[in-house]
Amino acid sequence: MHIILAPDSFKGSLSATEVCQAMARGIKKVVPEAKIIPVPMADGGEGTTSSIVDATHGTLVEGVSVHDPLGRPIAASYGITGDGQTAVIELAAASGLSLLKPAELDPSQTTTYGTGELIRHALDQGLRTFIICLGGSATNDAGTGLLKALGYRFLDDSGRELPDGGLALQHLHMVDDTDADPRLRDCSFQIACDVANPLVGETGASAVFGPQKGATPQMVSELDKALHRFADVVKQKRGIRLHHLAGAGAAGGTAAGLLAFLNAQLLSGIQLVKKTVAFDALLQNHKPHLILTGEGKLDAQTCYGKVIAGICQSAKSYHIPVIALAGAIGDDLEPLYKEGLTAAFAIANGPLTLEDSFAKAALLIEKQTEQIMRIFTLNGERGIHRA
Repeated sequence: MHIILAPDSFKGSLSATEVCQAMARGIKKVVPEAKIIPVPMADGGEGTTSSIVDATHGTLVEGVSVHDPLGRPIAASYGITGDGQTAVIELAAASGLSLLKPAELDPSQTTTYGTGELIRHALDQGLRTFIICLGGSATNDAGTGLLKALGYRFLDDSGRELPDGGLALQHLHMVDDTDADPRLRDCSFQIACDVANPLVGETGASAVFGPQKGATPQMVSELDKALHRFADVVKQKRGIRLHHLAGAGAAGGTAAGLLAFLNAQLLSGIQLVKKTVAFDALLQNHKPHLILTGEGKLDAQTCYGKVIAGICQSAKSYHIPVIALAGAIGDDLEPLYKEGLTAAFAIANGPLTLEDSFAKAALLIEKQTEQIMRIFTLNGERGIHRA
């Protein structure tokens, strides 16, 4: 029996690789001879670097000296795919919410500069192909900090360089790319994103994501105006209209900055990860009897750019059953069933606090996987016939 394991991380408890390991233990208790192919997955947010590095047998570049969202020195990391050709950089590694204390959150001042430093480090290593994973950012600066680290200058109407932070963009008058790193001309950038929010407006970067980054209602309004100003200047300089472009609002508008100045390509995070790890080719070559997937929470929203939906879409083409595990399961899974999900199971085996669920996640996944396999092999053939 061939089984592909393709879960997302269970955020707060297990990485996607650790989920694969727990699932494999459960399978082996029932079908010790099963051929298991672990393919850790992600949707473009935190954990995507690890998933791609693990799945492609790549490497992790650690201890890179950069600056955090408030300009303080820290050490961060990024990945290189197994073929040595592509840098995989998470915005959260240098510009993420997790790097700040709650009292420090302030999207009017935070910067993506450190992420640009990671890109510069990868350039120094000879890399020219980039996957930039947007998710978990503490910023609202339209990626201008990142671009500053690569030589771009953002100026007011007196020719003075703007300070860091999203709020300063309300004074943006022009963008000077004279000193932009010339190596960028030979680069290609792909943006891994799991949201479709525009840059500005009621569903834009500031309004939807600003509050979780520390923005007050008044600040949200000011930040939205600042991003609107940024989009106006981009329209004048580049002829690109970003204001209401789907996905441009990702990571505080960082997607917009990358689209405007680095000629980036904006892609669904899960679709990009599937492409990078050659997921559909794995299905075609191995013809698995079953795919096990999972993530922390499963509900109707999972259909929109999340890992399980992406796995189901691929599996449906090959008539492969997909079973999902989750820490919590919502009420309406009908959209996922239509996408190709066969069944879903919560991992809890009784009343648990959130802390207990996190602490016991690996064991719970192992045990639930074992039970799934006992049902799956009931026909006595250790497999099922695909339609």
